[in-house]
Amino acid sequence: MSYLFTSESVSEGHPDKVSDQISDGILDNFLAFDPNSKVACETLVTTGQVILSGEISSSTYVDVQDIARNVIKDIGYNNDQYKFSGESCAVMSLLHEQSEDILRGVERDIKEEQGAGDQGIMFGYACNETDDSIPLTLDIANRLLLELSKLRKSKSISYLRPDSKSQVTVEYDENDNPVKVDTIVISTQHDEFDSDDKKMLDKIRKDIIEILIPIVKNSYSQKIQKLFNDEIKYHINPTGKFVIGGPHGDTGLTGRKIIIDTYGGRGAHGGGAFSGKDPSKVDRSAAYAARHISKNLVKAGVSDEILIQVGYAIGIAEPVSLNINTCGKSKLTISDSKLSEIVNEIFDLRPHSIESRFKLRDPIYLETAAYGHMGRKSKKVTKTFNSKYSGVKKIDVELFPWEKLEYVNQLIKTLKI
Repeated sequence: MSYLFTSESVSEGHPDKVSDQISDGILDNFLAFDPNSKVACETLVTTGQVILSGEISSSTYVDVQDIARNVIKDIGYNNDQYKFSGESCAVMSLLHEQSEDILRGVERDIKEEQGAGDQGIMFGYACNETDDSIPLTLDIANRLLLELSKLRKSKSISYLRPDSKSQVTVEYDENDNPVKVDTIVISTQHDEFDSDDKKMLDKIRKDIIEILIPIVKNSYSQKIQKLFNDEIKYHINPTGKFVIGGPHGDTGLTGRKIIIDTYGGRGAHGGGAFSGKDPSKVDRSAAYAARHISKNLVKAGVSDEILIQVGYAIGIAEPVSLNINTCGKSKLTISDSKLSEIVNEIFDLRPHSIESRFKLRDPIYLETAAYGHMGRKSKKVTKTFNSKYSGVKKIDVELFPWEKLEYVNQLIKTLKI
């Protein structure tokens, strides 16, 4: 029997994603000037207001208000008509130092024995649906909004505002193969450019279907392009009007889009958010490590689908558990439990080892805070940080290092694939 599966995404201008980007922008600046900073930064945004809270311990001083304003302006909230602007919003900081009780459970004289920053369970997932090994529904949903953002910033569609959402439904056959794109939902904030609401909606619908959709479709391989057809059901701004949006239309909070950040509802999620957390928090670092393992296993040909769970206890370096599920699609003769044992020998999942393997003390996080943490392209860039207290610092970093496939050959050899 065929079935439908749906994933959603939100743009960089969505209130929750504004919060995520501010939190990760602050994290990056602390790490740039003090890589040993301990950061857990939460952000709330609403009409004309930004509230920062959480715990930070660092040897450097960072102007968090200035960083918040710059992030907001870079997103595109630089017009007072939006009732939320980087130039004019109030920024209140309620940040304080990290608890000593937590800190003593994490730091060790021997770095390799660094304890996990909290208890919890993290999941990693990968599948063969896309080149980047993430579910097709989420990949399309993210790509729609990423390209819509480009059209907004280039003024190719002049009336667009920063806030938008997408949702994509794909039909699958009984063997979990995608058959066709069934439904696409897009809600995009816009200027009130016509007094006639119907004419305004018709114009937006036409531009989305005739400009945006072809760009996204043509960005895929021929195999995926064939899934787009003339029978797709479109719901474009289904409320009829979306002028009031962003933090003025809806309060935003850090960490409320964890499914968009990961796998779009496929696989599983342990519940921990990512943004604003330094890598001693295994909610973030271990989720990246689990994604890395699952993607390398899929690309090595172990299974068309891999789900990994890893569990930690606060203050303890070694994971309390590692479970690998090949989802009934394994191409190996060994059991999933035996596979878990072999993988545990190959990959060191202690927090310090994860930090070192991916260089997670580098300031690489702002780029993760919109359009997904998984399925992105690993690349090396130079980032510049400007502090009125510490000067200018240029740092060479690698973004999304957990997406690399450097363990594929070793897995093929070890597992005799």
